[in-house]
Amino acid sequence: MDNYYSDGSPENEWEDRGDLAWNEFDWERYLREQEDVIHRYLGFYEALRTNPERIDLVAEQMGWETPDTEDEVEDTETPTEEDESEEFTGADVYTLHKNPVFVATKAIYLGIRRPWEFLASDAKRVPAPLALSFLVSLHRGEEQAVQAVHALDFGDYAMAISLFKRALRALNESLAQLNSETSIANSTVRDFREDALPRLFDIREIWLRVIEECRRELRRPIDEES
Repeated sequence: MDNYYSDGSPENEWEDRGDLAWNEFDWERYLREQEDVIHRYLGFYEALRTNPERIDLVAEQMGWETPDTEDEVEDTETPTEEDESEEFTGADVYTLHKNPVFVATKAIYLGIRRPWEFLASDAKRVPAPLALSFLVSLHRGEEQAVQAVHALDFGDYAMAISLFKRALRALNESLAQLNSETSIANSTVRDFREDALPRLFDIREIWLRVIEECRRELRRPIDEES
């Protein structure tokens, strides 16, 4: 797919690797490294949160290259025997956790959920029904998006679209709750809302971009035949 946000595992990523002899401790280290990537994205995002181009700027900060740039790197770098004999590290292994859509979604949701959990821990600041329902809507949106990224990595673009649309419904539910009379009447929630709304809209923008790319991929065989 054309946009770096939807780049997943390169084709045949695991071929020619032989047996990847990692134990549970190796995988734990790998997963911790990927958690650090999410926090790094969030750090860039927070620093650029007032910039209207923050989505693309953060992607640049993360080093997510466009396909043209990737092709240039592939053309100029040729593996040596020494490289091929080296033990594979976390940088060599692709999993869902490295997908840019996964990273961006998890990071921005974290930036919304963390302050809400702090506020919602005190019933005097946030009514319990609102505290719970908003968290549930956040969880539902994030879960559906993660499933959509799975579909992306398997190349099932139609399923990815369906799952992202489900995620968007959950996101719209989150927006509706923040825009409800109960939320606006509560000064604490109202302050949180001002910070959370741009983040939710950024998540939606990322998903909509990927949906459009998925549709373009699904149309491609028809375009090529004509």
